[in-house]
Amino acid sequence: MIRQQRHPASWWDQFQQASEKFDLAILTENLGDEIAPKISSPLLRREAEIALEVMVRHLNKPNSEELAERARKGVERLIETVARLEERSGDGFELREAHALIHLLEGKAGDAAHEAEDFVKTQAILKCFVRALRLERFDSNLAVKLLAAGQDPAIALHSGQVIGKYAWWPSWLLKVVTERALNGRLDEETVVALDRCAYAELSPAQARIAKRLLDGEEALINASAVRLEGLGEAHAADKLRSGDLATVALAARLIPI
Repeated sequence: MIRQQRHPASWWDQFQQASEKFDLAILTENLGDEIAPKISSPLLRREAEIALEVMVRHLNKPNSEELAERARKGVERLIETVARLEERSGDGFELREAHALIHLLEGKAGDAAHEAEDFVKTQAILKCFVRALRLERFDSNLAVKLLAAGQDPAIALHSGQVIGKYAWWPSWLLKVVTERALNGRLDEETVVALDRCAYAELSPAQARIAKRLLDGEEALINASAVRLEGLGEAHAADKLRSGDLATVALAARLIPI
């Protein structure tokens, strides 16, 4: 048995609300492929696989009345089979996997994921949901990492979109923004400020200074602020000392290329 913290169905349901392009067919196919092989009974597993295959075909062609009917009957047969097995076997037969798959085939994605966390690794389930988002310019690896670290879907998915959108940023800056995302400190104001750093065309030496300033190195911040004051930029110096990220690129560029 996989022992891990299980998220409530409502937590998983947030994914469908995060993207207008959320594809239930992709989720059903991928999560179904994680669940079905875990069904211990070969006959029950085969019936589950058939029901899953037909349902995925239906979800990909929702206007087909024939597939809709076949999918409905497939789910009904699976439900009836599980009910009979429960009657005959009582508590002696493990059916949690079948119940999770039934939830999935009924369109109850959150319930299915919640049940599946009992026997499928959470990270594998997360990948299924992230694939179903169908978001463009999206860093799915970061999103899964943030979700696995316990961040709420809305925050983690936003960070994944930010990193995907600004994939052209220099590697040193991507590292900074990734660290901030992992620490839950990536808001719109920070992104705008970091974007200015990306456009600053810093030399490698200047980039190293910028990273240290972004990391909050107090001695370097004070020294840079003094240099700004010497150039008549007292306002910028005050902003740098107060933690304003928008002045980092300006301070870093004071270092000769």
